[in-house]
Amino acid sequence: MNKAQKTPELRSRTRKRVIITLSVVVVLLGGLAAGGAYLWSQYGEGIAKAMGWVEDDYKGNGHGDVLITITSGQSGADVADTLAAADVVKTADAFYALLLKQDPEPEFQVGTYQMKSQMSAKAALKALQDPANRKELTVTIPEGMSAADALGRASEVLGIPKEDFDKAIADPTVYGIPKEFPSIEGFLFPATYTFKPEDTARTVVQTMVDRMKEALIEHGVAAGDEWRVLTLASVVQREAGSNLDDFPKIARVFQNRLDQGMNLQSDATVAYGTGNTHTVWTQEEERENASDKYNTYANPGLPIGPISNPGDVAIEAAMHPAEGPWLYFVPIDLETGETVFSNTKEEHDAAVAKLGEWCTTHRDAGGTRCD
Repeated sequence: MNKAQKTPELRSRTRKRVIITLSVVVVLLGGLAAGGAYLWSQYGEGIAKAMGWVEDDYKGNGHGDVLITITSGQSGADVADTLAAADVVKTADAFYALLLKQDPEPEFQVGTYQMKSQMSAKAALKALQDPANRKELTVTIPEGMSAADALGRASEVLGIPKEDFDKAIADPTVYGIPKEFPSIEGFLFPATYTFKPEDTARTVVQTMVDRMKEALIEHGVAAGDEWRVLTLASVVQREAGSNLDDFPKIARVFQNRLDQGMNLQSDATVAYGTGNTHTVWTQEEERENASDKYNTYANPGLPIGPISNPGDVAIEAAMHPAEGPWLYFVPIDLETGETVFSNTKEEHDAAVAKLGEWCTTHRDAGGTRCD
């Protein structure tokens, strides 16, 4: 024969060797690919950046709107991570590297900032340093404001529906408020609060209640005495004028009347019971309505609960009334807040007459403070 002829057995063995060889090659290549994939997954981004294959920073001023909150204690690296997580900047490294180049390194104010998506690190830094981008979710609750008005104001500023607040305060005990309180009234401490966009009606109320609890501890209010102190303080707060020295004297008048079994006869409590939280002026028929449990003309003792949210001065006055024999008080000038404190009904009636004279003069001049 001119050429060797392969037998069927030889051809079969040859095929097997080829298949085995190819299998080994595939396995080796697969191993290299798997190893390469693993290495790339671990170090590929860094390699790509080092080689200049990819950019670690966006370009331009970004688009859309993103709210970023910087909290107390965050470092520059923390801020960088926050921005990257929200896709404000492409990478935390790009932003942080820019920070390290600044001399001195920028300090960021705690707060919520209006930013954009996919900003360059430089644009993001500039935006964080611009006070105009700091979004103030600040709610100020003045002393003596009712709970309904306070939460209404919070609703307007924070954009949280009023219905959410109504649901949040349906059961005051969930905030640790004693069961004897008929509502959340009295437990929302008057102060200025700064909230975050993610705050809810529940967290807003909890913040105000927690602050009131702090105030009670600061003023030495014993556990179990919160209802008495806050109820008395709330009445003092609504009845007092702008003269802070009058607060403990007014508290003494009410305490003296309680001690002697006299009705408090507070117009502020009557007005609150009628749903009118913006005045202390009342009508005779309102003062005669004994079914109103806030009516301290027709019912003895303190009202069934606070009628406002008292501040520090009123709470301190309720805890430490001034020394004095007074049983009556009345302002005689609603512009200056001048108030007369009396021991007898006759003295009080004379002071009330002075208030009447002031109101007449005031109305003749077009004023409305007595209405």
